[in-house]
Amino acid sequence: MATYQPDPETVATESVSTNELIDEMVASTTSINHVEVIENVINTLEQNDSAMVSHPSEGGYLWKFTYGSVQVFVQLTGTTDEDTMTVWSPVLKLPAKDEPRLMRKLLEMNCSSTFESRFGIIENQVVVIATRALAELSAGEVSRLITVVATIADNNDEALQSEFGAA
Repeated sequence: MATYQPDPETVATESVSTNELIDEMVASTTSINHVEVIENVINTLEQNDSAMVSHPSEGGYLWKFTYGSVQVFVQLTGTTDEDTMTVWSPVLKLPAKDEPRLMRKLLEMNCSSTFESRFGIIENQVVVIATRALAELSAGEVSRLITVVATIADNNDEALQSEFGAA
């Protein structure tokens, strides 16, 4: 039985073509305009023309929009690979009733049902939050982060407020 011996010239050509293809794919993901992508995602999710954007004095961008019964915030610290995108949505003001039970419930939810986001506390409010560096962040990942935070917050805010609200 004869063994297959690939032509070395063909292998080299295929290798170069594969490397060029990989370089093109990397270049296309790094040249994404994050501001444009974020604004497109917000335009598909926001309700009642609620979307607003500001440019804080420390730089970057800050968007706010309504999704269902929650306010969602998206902060972009800049546009370099080292900058970050953070999405958060407040779901419950603190102090709350039975905070030890609330904290246990939030930790359990963090482990089982928050995907790339998590529950946390910012300025005496329970929030759903996700943070990601911009390096190699695709348009699909931007969309997913914003959608996940908005959906988890909207799906849980009323139940958390009903069960644990206003101590």
